[in-house]
Amino acid sequence: MIDQVIDWLTTNWVEVTAAILGIVYIFLSIKQNILTWPVGLLTSALYIYVFFVSKFYADMALQGYYVVVSFYGWYLWLKGNEKEEASLEVSKTPRHLWLWLIFASVGSFLLIEFVLQHYTDSPIPVGDAITTALSLVATWMLAKKYLEHWLIWVFVDALSTALYAFKGLWPTVILFSVYTIMAIAGYFQWRKELKELQVQTVNASR
Repeated sequence: MIDQVIDWLTTNWVEVTAAILGIVYIFLSIKQNILTWPVGLLTSALYIYVFFVSKFYADMALQGYYVVVSFYGWYLWLKGNEKEEASLEVSKTPRHLWLWLIFASVGSFLLIEFVLQHYTDSPIPVGDAITTALSLVATWMLAKKYLEHWLIWVFVDALSTALYAFKGLWPTVILFSVYTIMAIAGYFQWRKELKELQVQTVNASR
């Protein structure tokens, strides 16, 4: 039994390592720790390989996007709010952005689903396209510290859990099950912090 476990871990060490780093990544993002971005970058680099082997091509491309956005988010969190000379704080997504976010999500889904359907052998192109399109938007929102990105992740992570179970990626199934729970926790943690910031702003203006 032990030998079988060791053999399995040896065979799947890339996925296992990526899954462990992924849990560390979301924990750091809830805490708004700057290490969120380098850890996320490494996690994504490993998952590019995992998803290529498993034929999750949209997810593989998404990990490449994560690598790029990791540098962007890292820069934003380090730079902070230059106008107010303060760190970047949690905020609600501006109303005027929602239409653009919806447009970006739908447009990305249609494009990704078309490519997967006609140019790859992806076994579940629709599900793969949905999670990929929404993840593109949610990751950008994380870089801007918009509260509602957590709600998108709850849906994406829950759906992804089912998709990866279909493909038998069990370390990743565990990872995304944890992601789903932690995304819920992240939403409430960030919402609590946002309320505290609002109270501080009101008190400061008196």
